[in-house]
Parts: sequence; structure tokens; C-alpha cells
Amino acid sequence: MSKVIHIQSSPRGDQSVSIQVATAFLAAYREAHPDDWVDTLDLNAAGLPTFDAPAAEAKYAVLGGGVPQGPAEKKWREVIETVDAFMEAGKVVISAPMWNFGIPYRLKQYIDVIVQPGLTFKYVDGKSIGLATGRPAMLILARGGRYPPNSPAAGFDLQRPYLEMVLRFIGFENIQSIVVEPTLGEGPEVAARQLAAAQANARTLARSF
Repeated sequence: MSKVIHIQSSPRGDQSVSIQVATAFLAAYREAHPDDWVDTLDLNAAGLPTFDAPAAEAKYAVLGGGVPQGPAEKKWREVIETVDAFMEAGKVVISAPMWNFGIPYRLKQYIDVIVQPGLTFKYVDGKSIGLATGRPAMLILARGGRYPPNSPAAGFDLQRPYLEMVLRFIGFENIQSIVVEPTLGEGPEVAARQLAAAQANARTLARSF
């Protein structure tokens, strides 16, 4: 049995295209893997730790080979709890809309909490080594416009490249993507066709994820 964590970042609920595709993916996944456990982390409802001054102090203490003390130690425990829940998952699904060419701030906050020295990566002889190895990730991404590779618009895509880079940094090697575009820029009929195609693709990919 494997645990799947779905990191959901859109606040729009059932109106969200990324959530609609993720719902199709996870429904098909459950059918194909009935013994696995799927847990959805709604970042807009979760009480994520704030990465404030004590958290930064804790991170620098760990980077320097020390141990967080006082308020920093308390904050570091909150960080560790969040990281532990992430690291317990054998498979990771991230659903996210594109906001201002990047990702929602709640997803960025979550990343800033879990990407930590000694927890999801470490340095050995000056080289970073990811610790979240041996598990696949599926990115389910929605964008209002089109950002095809090697096009002038591709340079504005700070969503998919960033998420792929962060996941690789902490040890992921098997990263797949389902991209829905455009969801706004070409009208409702095109958006509906793209959504349906993405949902069909999601159902297919879920069987082998």
C-alpha cells in the first residue's frame, strides 16, 4: 500500500480547472490502486507554519551545524511536522493554477516550509543532495493562456519550470505533467475542450502512476 498526497493550491473549489483535472486523476487512481491511501492537503484551509524570523533563525542554525533554541526550536518543530507529512507520501500530486505567470502564494509558502536542510535536502562537499528520492510526482497545471515550449510566450511560464526545479532539488527524478491551456484566453468552448482532453489524459496516466 502506498500513500498519495495531493497538494491542492487553488482556492476556487469545484470551479477550479486544476482541481477538476486532479479530481478525475485521483478517481481513476483509486480505481486502479484500491489499496492505496489518498490524502488531499488543501493549502487554503491548512494552518501552514509561517516562515518568519524564528523559522529563518532555525534554518540558519541547522545550516551552520547547530541546534535551534527558544522560539526558533518551537518553530522548527512545526516545520518538521509539515515535512514529515510530506515525506510519508510515496507519491505526490500537485495541482496548481498559474497566477501572475507563477504559482499561488500558498503553494510558495508550502514550498518555503518543506524545502529545508537536513529534512528534504543536504549538502555534501558543497553539493546539494535531495532526500525525497524514490517517489514520483504528478503536476496538474492550469493556465489562462497558452505557453507552448520554444514560443515567445514560454519565457513567461514561471509555473511549471519552477515546480520541476524545486522537486528535482529535493530528490524527485520521475516528474510528469498534465497541462490545461488555455482556460480563459480563447473563450469557453476552447476551454471546455481543453478541460475534457486533460481529464481524459489524467484518467489514462493515473492507471500507471
